[in-house]
Amino acid sequence: MWTPLFLVLLTSWRAFAQVPLPEPPFLPQNASAGASPSSTGIPNSQWSSLLGNLLYFYEAQRSGKLPSTNRVKWRNDSALTDGQDVKLDLTGGLYDAGDYIKCTFPLSFTVMSICWGATDFGKGYDLANQTPYLDDMLRWSLDWLIKAHADNNTLFVQVANEEIDNAYWGGDRNIPLPRPSYQINDTSPGTDAAAGTAAAFAACSNLYANRVFSNSYSGPATLQNATYAATLLEHAEQLFTFATSASGGQAVYQRSVPEVGRAYPSSGYGDELAIAALFLSWATNSSSLYQQAQGYWQQYSLSSYDGVFNWDNKTPGLPVLFAQIAQANPSFGGNASTWQTVAEKYFDGIVYGGGPGYQTQGGLLYYKGDSDEASLNPSLNAAMLLTRYVPLASTQSRRNDYWNYAKSQVNYALGDNPMQAPYIVGANPNSPQNPHSAMASGGNNISNINTSPPEEAYVLYGAVVGGPDKYDRFFDIRADWPETEVALDYNAPMLTLAAMHVLNDSVDPFYTSLKAGAYDSKKPQGMPCDDAYPGGCRGPQLSQGGKIVLGVIPGLTGLSIFSLLVWWAMISFRREHDPLY
Repeated sequence: MWTPLFLVLLTSWRAFAQVPLPEPPFLPQNASAGASPSSTGIPNSQWSSLLGNLLYFYEAQRSGKLPSTNRVKWRNDSALTDGQDVKLDLTGGLYDAGDYIKCTFPLSFTVMSICWGATDFGKGYDLANQTPYLDDMLRWSLDWLIKAHADNNTLFVQVANEEIDNAYWGGDRNIPLPRPSYQINDTSPGTDAAAGTAAAFAACSNLYANRVFSNSYSGPATLQNATYAATLLEHAEQLFTFATSASGGQAVYQRSVPEVGRAYPSSGYGDELAIAALFLSWATNSSSLYQQAQGYWQQYSLSSYDGVFNWDNKTPGLPVLFAQIAQANPSFGGNASTWQTVAEKYFDGIVYGGGPGYQTQGGLLYYKGDSDEASLNPSLNAAMLLTRYVPLASTQSRRNDYWNYAKSQVNYALGDNPMQAPYIVGANPNSPQNPHSAMASGGNNISNINTSPPEEAYVLYGAVVGGPDKYDRFFDIRADWPETEVALDYNAPMLTLAAMHVLNDSVDPFYTSLKAGAYDSKKPQGMPCDDAYPGGCRGPQLSQGGKIVLGVIPGLTGLSIFSLLVWWAMISFRREHDPLY
């Protein structure tokens, strides 16, 4: 009698089983390996290693009971009581950044972006032998989002209080309590958070179900699992219904949960509704959802937005996704050429100028305001969208220009910048040494973050840091969170870009050309220019010689002006008193 039950359980286990992890496991190499060129060919071993390191970062960010396969040996089980205040198990998931809060809104954006990328460029993960770790990372994240979606109309949007958390600087064994759980529900809605999480579930369902957009791309990573895809789709549909039909109406989630507004306030929800409807339209083969997404585009005047693509605003990605689906299935009623025009208006503003972004002197795409905290994120997200759009571009010149522009932004992040610093921890000897991470720092003195300890205790391999200031300067100061903090969404675009380069690029990442000491020779004096160090916003600091020259020139100029004034006064005096003059 036990045999049928055993077979059911075995079948169920296989249905949900993830791709087996390699043995021995992939482990990041010492940073010195990133200064050694590899042999040419595809897959390029340096790009493959970079892709592996980027995924490894997410493992370092894990919360909860760590599995026996944990590769980050300095990490410990942590936050094992999360959810007890609401009598639920909310353990697991990922810590958002350099702290210990868990935030649904940016996490859902992160996994949506990664799943979208792994659907288009997934064979890059296969070639790099990183698909098992992609699967592992996604399931760790998605399984927690499933926990957070406690019932049809309830979604937990944050665990831990930011003020309590920000007052703590230390390791993962002594994370302060209490860690309250914050929810949106039918009467206290959060349209943006619910729809954004629905988009994440739907995008990842598409990946696990092998729903390919076009043969213009490599196709999904090989991690297909129909049962898991169906589970994700079920949660996506429930959350989308919650987002559109909550009895409390529609609202940004910080209206219902003010605490989330301190870290990740939302500016609106039209973009989340549209992108959720689009991913769901592809997942369910629904032309009506596609039309609904087009309706949201009009209703919320999304065409007027020309800013950055990030956790808060998904609008720049919408025309690309509209075009992908319209091209893949014309029966949905979308006009691919119309969406090409919309997308290219946005991308032309970036590549040819005219949009709100500009290029710094060193070549980084920069948006005043949005780039002031984590300058690399807008740039890399733009590069990721441009790279995805290249096969859809209307002209060959655009295909070339978009590709080259995206590549320039990737190269900037990987060391082709005035600092000669690749902004990925552990990638090269010139990588950042002091990421703003409480767990990796090894310190516990919040009043002395920079020098306690003098050197970071652990290497946070694969972490993309915030990036340089608007003058292209990077100071590598631990307390300078706009430049050195790490975050889940910072890594997301670089993952997709690295997977694409594994597929197509036989040339090493730029940083392999940088030898040890390159950054030290360029490291700026003075202070950063950002919210952590506003005193540095007087502009780039001059060398001592420059200061002497700058002091001499006004001095000589002032002496000349003074002499002319004396001469003019003497002439005026003589004219007044000498009638023959």
